[in-house]
Amino acid sequence: MFAAVALAVLTILAPAHAQTLFEGARLITGDGGVIENSAFLVTSSQISQVGRKGEVPLPSGGKRVDLTGKTVMPALIDAHVHMGYRKGLDFSTNNYTRENLSDILERFAYYGVAAILEAGTARSDLPYEFRANPPLGALYLTAGRGFGMPNAGPGGPMRDSAYGVTTEAEARADVRELAAKKPNMVKIWVDDRGGTVEKLHPDLYRAIIDEAHKNNMRVFAHVTKLDDVKDLLRTGIDGFAHMVRDRDIDDEMIALVKARPAVFFQQTLWGERLSFYSTRPAWLDEPILRDTFSAEEIRLLGESFTKAENPAARKAGETNLRNIRKLKQAGARLVLGTDTGGVSGGQYFGLGSQIEIELLVTRGGLTPMEAILAGTRNPAAALRLDRMGSIASGKSADFLVLDANPLDNISNTRKINMVYLRGTEVPRAELAKRWRAKNEPQKAQ
Repeated sequence: MFAAVALAVLTILAPAHAQTLFEGARLITGDGGVIENSAFLVTSSQISQVGRKGEVPLPSGGKRVDLTGKTVMPALIDAHVHMGYRKGLDFSTNNYTRENLSDILERFAYYGVAAILEAGTARSDLPYEFRANPPLGALYLTAGRGFGMPNAGPGGPMRDSAYGVTTEAEARADVRELAAKKPNMVKIWVDDRGGTVEKLHPDLYRAIIDEAHKNNMRVFAHVTKLDDVKDLLRTGIDGFAHMVRDRDIDDEMIALVKARPAVFFQQTLWGERLSFYSTRPAWLDEPILRDTFSAEEIRLLGESFTKAENPAARKAGETNLRNIRKLKQAGARLVLGTDTGGVSGGQYFGLGSQIEIELLVTRGGLTPMEAILAGTRNPAAALRLDRMGSIASGKSADFLVLDANPLDNISNTRKINMVYLRGTEVPRAELAKRWRAKNEPQKAQ
């Protein structure tokens, strides 16, 4: 049944004409630039020319699309999600299916996300199959199975997905086993979760990082404490899945970051949202939520903001925000990563990516342009997606058409008129219709 539905959705897609010229929009290019009254030509799945209206000719037989009054920006890339465990209100391993993974990728696409990285909680070869043969939806990248001490990696039903290692030899052997599948990154958990589990030992994460680098793989770490971050930086870590939350970043860490400018930092403000929201956010009433989530999912999300967070979590959240500002000032590479699908991120795929961009501005102190770069160019660089993250000749045609300018108000990234991924328009109306029908209570017979 699902295969038939998926095929039906795919046949609804309106592939961009062999050559389509988009004209008249304000173009946020993804490299820090803006072109007013722009023109860009899409040939098949890629962008072939970019300039101002009148400078890019319409090829013979090509199609012209007038985007006057619109803003175009690159599609987002979310470099920290947990796929397949969430389905509606259920959070279990039963949901790690081809059908559910496909649905999640479509939800990301609906919200303008062109690619995601599954952050170390893969359960099977399905992620690699999706990566090799991508359906329409966000591109599926994966860190495969992550690494922690036994039963001390990811939380909730994801816990048994990671390698549990106790010796250097075991850690290196597991890294080599993982390398055979060519994951896009390697994930490690260096966190005792408030003293409830054993933290990955330094000798083990040093062995993992060393072996991963020998196999041309980069490593990023789930970590929250300053001392661990500094030791990992000295060890050669490539990125971080969370921010320092126990103390303010000090001069020593800033010096380490400046010495390693390619190291990336994910803020996971969506996953940590309850530590700094004090009132119900206005975006809960936006129509886009009703297109993708059930009334019960929206109600529960709204109620979560009315419950008092414990003082320790509030303090950690404030430290998190201060440290984002310090890293920004130090010129660190900030990368969109939401933790959506995990214990704290919930099932709000796509929405979390969009709200994270807003929070980087309203809570993290970034400018709208800096937040857009954190959601486009920077994760593309971190994930080695050379053809994504910006709108330029030779890049993949992944972009959002917006009804308002996000440089005026960052929340305008959610005023989506159209989404194009790999040169094809995402059938947002058809997807929303399917999800609304699924979420509506069954009428009495």
